[in-house]
Amino acid sequence: MAADSAEMVERTAGARQAGPPEGASGPAKLELIGIGKEFHTKRAHTQALSGIDLTIRDGEFVSVIGRSGCGKTTLLRMLAGLLSPSTGQILIEGRSLWNGARVDTSVVSQLGVVFQEANLFPWYSVAENIALPLRLRGDGKAERLARAYELAELVGLGGFERSYPRELSGGMRQRVAIARALSIRPKLLLMDEPFGALDALTRERMNLELQRIALATAATVVFITHDITEAVFLGDRVVHLTPRPGRIRQVKAIEFDRPRGIDVQTEPGFGAIVRDLRHALDEDEGR
Repeated sequence: MAADSAEMVERTAGARQAGPPEGASGPAKLELIGIGKEFHTKRAHTQALSGIDLTIRDGEFVSVIGRSGCGKTTLLRMLAGLLSPSTGQILIEGRSLWNGARVDTSVVSQLGVVFQEANLFPWYSVAENIALPLRLRGDGKAERLARAYELAELVGLGGFERSYPRELSGGMRQRVAIARALSIRPKLLLMDEPFGALDALTRERMNLELQRIALATAATVVFITHDITEAVFLGDRVVHLTPRPGRIRQVKAIEFDRPRGIDVQTEPGFGAIVRDLRHALDEDEGR
């Protein structure tokens, strides 16, 4: 399914050097400038994120890792327009996503989001679930169904367009969720541990499929995961967040050629990156 990967050259960027990898081309798709998030209750004040600066270029796949509670999901929810930042600015193609506590709906409507649960409507078929964002946007029936069938084929569900979620495996339901997020041709695809509930073999296959889909669509992806191997396999860069308050501790560029086969994970250079990241995460636990 995927070609063997070429020799990798590892590069690590410091916490303040969170720009695109050397040689990256194209305009900035996403810019995070001084992003912070605080939560206030009657009993406590929590600083979830602080001083996040990051630029992601068009077509990049960026994985985000960190220990539980470091703010990964909080960050993604801000990018998705579900949670406003306390400080800083989020720019998508140069346009501000947030104006204070108000989200720009014209910007957020161009984002695709995939969560750990597929959250499909059980009374809709695969094609109808995929086409739902287009229906809400007001696209005609013929146009949205044609797009749904096109995407079902892209994600490997050709022939299942008239099936219902109850008839699908967990991996197949996540394929539907990915196709639904892609239906609007999003400027940015945001994924919050989409394969976390899958078994190891299904997850491995979904990693290969997601890589194929991202390459086929030239998608710009921000991918949250607890799995270090998954982060390295999928990412052009891996962003490591510190424990709360979450800050960027390091950014690693992953320079294996694409497409990557699973066998790339057996190469010494790949293993070295995974070990370095695991060691850094272990150090986080003691902080």
